[in-house]
Order: sequence, then C-alpha cells, then structure tokens
Amino acid sequence: MQKKINLLVVEDDEATCMAYTEICKNYDDVFLIGTSAHSNEALSLTEEFKPNAVVLDLELQKGTGSGLDYLLKIDDLMLETKPYILVVTNNVSPVTQAAVRNFGADYIIVKSQSDYSVDMVVNMLRSIISKVPDLIPHAPTECNVIKKRIEDDYKQRLTKNITKELDIIGINPRFKGRNYLRDAIEMICHKEQTYICNEVAKKYQKTSASVERAMQNAIDHAWKTTDIATLEEHYNAYINPRKGVPTITEFIYYYADKVKNNID
Repeated sequence: MQKKINLLVVEDDEATCMAYTEICKNYDDVFLIGTSAHSNEALSLTEEFKPNAVVLDLELQKGTGSGLDYLLKIDDLMLETKPYILVVTNNVSPVTQAAVRNFGADYIIVKSQSDYSVDMVVNMLRSIISKVPDLIPHAPTECNVIKKRIEDDYKQRLTKNITKELDIIGINPRFKGRNYLRDAIEMICHKEQTYICNEVAKKYQKTSASVERAMQNAIDHAWKTTDIATLEEHYNAYINPRKGVPTITEFIYYYADKVKNNID
C-alpha cells in the first residue's frame, strides 16, 4: 500500500504556495496540511498536526525567521518521529548546504536547477517517502479544523490575487460591477459554473440583468480610462475589434485562468 503524505510547506512566495495547493489536489496520496512563511508558525503547525513531510524554503525573506531556524528548533518539539524534511533553496554554497544537512535536512533541491518545479518537488517526495521505512504514519486527513484553515487560506490568497489584477487594469472599486466580477472569477476558480451571472445575482439578491449591466459597465469604464499599454500588457486575450472590449464571459474566464495558472 502506498504511504500517504501529510505535507507542510514552509514558503514565503504566495504564488508558490498556491501552486502547492493546486498540485496537491491532483494526488490522492498527498494532503496539504497548510503553508506558512514564518518559521515559528511552521513549528507550531508541525507540533499540532504532525506532518510526515515538510518542504522547507531556506530563506523566508517575505516572512519571519528562516528555514535554518526551523531546523534548529524542531528538536525542541520532542516529536516521536521527525518529518522527512526536503529543503528547497537558491543558495548554492557548499558550506551552507553542508550545514543544512548537519542540522537535519533529509534532502536539498536547488531552485536554479533546470527541471525545478513545484510538481517535481511533490513527485520527488512521493517517490522518496514510499521507501522510507520508519516514516511516521500520516495523521487522519479528515480533520475539519485543518480543512477549514486550508480553504480559508486559499480563498484569501485567491481574493488578493484577483483584486490585484483588477486594480492593475483599472476596474474601479466605486463600481458595483467590480465586486460582482471578483466573486464571479472566484466562483470559476473554485468550480465550473454554467450560469455565472445567475450565481452572483443570487448571492447579492439582485436580478441577473442588473448584475450583468454592472459587470459590463465596470469593464467598459476600465477600457475607456486605462492606458492602452497597460491593458495590452495585462489582458492579452483576443478581443472582438468591433466591440473593442471583452465580454463578461471572456473577461471572467480569462482572469480565472490567469489567477490559477500565473504561478511561479
């Protein structure tokens, strides 16, 4: 029987964290406990949820602490069995890598290598851990607390990225259609929707027609007021030249794909 992985990712890049969230959904034998950009928080998560594998970024420049700090303090948790720790880093110094191994890292991957990707890291873990004889058994993955935290964290990251994209092209917060567009993009990211405007209208207790008008008005205003160079740089899907602006459906699906796929 294939061993299951309860994975904790210690990483400060939000796009990379989203990549792990998406990729782990593709594997029945990998359950993402969570992500953290802070070494002390990661230690708390390790103690509470006892992952049997950790992907550890060595330099948490956008968070607090470091991967080294995590390695130095994990022994203080007095765990019955330590998780398998796979370090990912941009640091190619042999001295640093030797120190990382001495501090307890099981494997080191340099991010600059040509075949590096989040998918490669996950698959390497799956391959390695299946052959580790004394690996701590994976914790039950049906814990509602963990699931809710993962879902909330993913939604926050998604909303933040969508908001950033709408800001860039000038979808003005003063327009009601902005909120409708944001929610519609989120809905598509989470699950394919057939009648997306109807779903948004139900949420806001509005008519579908009024929601569609507000969405299109927000898009039209952006295409009238935002400079062409910015629009061409950040919205590069085909636009019917007779209309000159994206339709609601084109706009929503373009940004749903962009937010989910624009991952380092």
